[in-house]
Amino acid sequence: MTITVTPKAAGKIRQALDKRGGGVGLRVAVRTSGCSGYAYALEFADAALPEDLSFACEGGVTLLVDAQSLPMLDGTELDWVREGLNEGFKFHNPNATATCGCGESFAV
Repeated sequence: MTITVTPKAAGKIRQALDKRGGGVGLRVAVRTSGCSGYAYALEFADAALPEDLSFACEGGVTLLVDAQSLPMLDGTELDWVREGLNEGFKFHNPNATATCGCGESFAV
C-alpha cells in the first residue's frame, strides 16, 4: 500500500514545514464527514504517532497515515493545483466511487 505526492505538492509541503519552523511531515487521514461519507484530513505533524505508517515521498517529504485510513487512501496521489483563483491540495484517489457536489467529501 502506498501514497504518493507530486513535485508541486512536495514543494508546498516543504515550504509550509519550513515556514512553521519544522515538523516530521504531513499527516493524511480519512474522517467520517460530509454528505458522501468521508473527508480528507490534513495536519502538520511534529512527531509520529504509534498508529502512523510513514511514507517517504518526493522531495524528502514524509506522509504519515494511520492504519485505519490507509485502505481508503491506497494508491492515492496528492497534488497541488490551481483552479481559477483557488489553489490547494487535490487528492487523486482511485478508491473513491463518488464525490459530493461541493467536492469536500467522497464515498468508497
